[in-house]
Amino acid sequence: MKLPLLLIAMNVVAGCGGDGRVPVRKQATPPASDTLVKENRDAVKLEQHDIDLYAKRTGLGLKSTGTGIRYLLVRDSAGPQAKPDQWAKVNYTVHLLNGDSAYASAPGKPESFMVEMDQVESGLHEAIQLLSAGDSAVIVIPSYRAHGLIGDQQRIPMRSTIVYHLGVVGVSYKP
Repeated sequence: MKLPLLLIAMNVVAGCGGDGRVPVRKQATPPASDTLVKENRDAVKLEQHDIDLYAKRTGLGLKSTGTGIRYLLVRDSAGPQAKPDQWAKVNYTVHLLNGDSAYASAPGKPESFMVEMDQVESGLHEAIQLLSAGDSAVIVIPSYRAHGLIGDQQRIPMRSTIVYHLGVVGVSYKP
């Protein structure tokens, strides 16, 4: 009978680290995903602040869509409004918030894209649907609705807000 009690006592002592102390539970660190979510929220807040400063600096009274897109209708026309699966023909320039030029359509040669289908920024797909043929607008698209964390690897740096100066030449179901 003494042998089983001795084995149990040895197991208890060994389970406590061998020196009789009770192991201390380590404080859990937040999962990496929680840390990333917090960092992304902070980055979005900072980017929204930068957009606010841009709007103040330029004197633009930008409206917000609620998804982070901001826009100002410069010219409002009574033309047909752009809808998904339609082709939007546009003249545009793309700038960064600091004023650096990134892209532009060739003068007198508007470019077309299919709304909600072509590979342009998701923010542009959203914003074009607020416009009609003949409209002109300034559209500010935050990085998470434009080129994201890595930029376009050419002229738009990582995490860059982009500013479109956009003129809608026309919308139609044919390119």
